[in-house]
Amino acid sequence: MTLPTTQQAAVRSGTGSTATAPLQTIPGPPQPGPNQILVKIAWTGLCASDKSLLHDEWAAFGVSMKDTTQGIAGHEGAGEVVAVGSGVANLWKIGDRAGVKWVVSTCRECEFCTNGTDELHCPKQLNSGFTIAGTFQEYCLTDGHYATHIPPGVSDEEAGPIMCGGVTAYTACKRSAVRPGQWIIMIGAGGGLGHFGVQYAKAMGMRIIGIDGGVEKGKLCKDLGCDAFIDFTESEDIAVEIVKLTTYGAHGVIVFAASKGGYAMAPSLLRPGGTMVSVGLPQDPTVVAGAPPILLAMKRIQVVGSVTGTLKDVEEALDFTARGLVHPILTKGTLADVDKFCSLMADGKLPGRAVLRVAA
Repeated sequence: MTLPTTQQAAVRSGTGSTATAPLQTIPGPPQPGPNQILVKIAWTGLCASDKSLLHDEWAAFGVSMKDTTQGIAGHEGAGEVVAVGSGVANLWKIGDRAGVKWVVSTCRECEFCTNGTDELHCPKQLNSGFTIAGTFQEYCLTDGHYATHIPPGVSDEEAGPIMCGGVTAYTACKRSAVRPGQWIIMIGAGGGLGHFGVQYAKAMGMRIIGIDGGVEKGKLCKDLGCDAFIDFTESEDIAVEIVKLTTYGAHGVIVFAASKGGYAMAPSLLRPGGTMVSVGLPQDPTVVAGAPPILLAMKRIQVVGSVTGTLKDVEEALDFTARGLVHPILTKGTLADVDKFCSLMADGKLPGRAVLRVAA
């Protein structure tokens, strides 16, 4: 196809907490390289990680958007393939629907790429909206070897948020090692990640206790399948309530909330042999995921981290939606709403998962 000479994009302006991402007209996309495809982004999710990168919230950890992004964030894109490089013509054709993820490409040669399970730790990976231009633009180049085919039965507006938020929650459920019929606690169960986690855990046969604040979050958690809900703003002793529900404590707890309080309470909610999964990423560098050594040793608690998911994990996460088992709760806007939605997210007033209409 003849590519447009210009396109619309939300481009970062300024730095720090006052940075914005107004809509701008930028040069149109180039033709894809041999191993690339060009995707016309229909919808893109707005992840908390996008807000953190746009506002330099992780600068204390040495993590900031690179100049190579051209100021364009976003890593939850879904849309139509409009051009295909010669080296991936066996994988894609024009008109296919593709998902663009946090990990855009890997080297396919290192130990992590070749062990079949852990390409997320490839030292040469490229990341959408972090090291290269992301999905907050109408046309996005991505590696055809690592893009995701969106299956029938999954709309673009649902697929976008699953590229990161959905697969992050799904992978965390797997990392918890909680089996069907066992208890899992979701801290931040009513949020953008947590509401995904509740649905995946339910579909996987787990018994779920949601922890969050407010009547609306409680209703959402119960509607999505939580066996019980605890409002942390009202509970006098969450650990006591957990024991009443589970007898010995939960088999697993996932901390989706990026809060100091969530990480502080999590280990005390586990039974002996339980697993705590760290997912939420606080801005405060003093927050630590763990417990005093005596508690870790005496209860044999495991503390693990989980970040997004592999190419295979994404395919599995999408399949739950294709089968009608998991559906994101979406707050919809347009690419011009990046700053508004980031503000709502910072205030804890953005229900479900934000998704932005990019191109018609």
